[in-house]
Amino acid sequence: MTFAWKSAGLSYNRYLAAASRAVRRSLKEDKRIAAERRGEMELRFAKWTDGKQGDNKSLASANAAAASEAASQGSS
Repeated sequence: MTFAWKSAGLSYNRYLAAASRAVRRSLKEDKRIAAERRGEMELRFAKWTDGKQGDNKSLASANAAAASEAASQGSS
């Protein structure tokens, strides 16, 4: 017997994300806003050099900067 999410071609993480989104959307306004805030994630990273931690950076902004740099190098 296969699980419905597996037969639909979803990973378990994607299934959980879709289920939690559906639950958050079904809540009343005040509870929904608090639950949506908990659902947001902001990943941060720091580069370590010679045993010292560098500045913490947002992963989303670092990815955007790398993509724009790659696009500018590709067009020249």
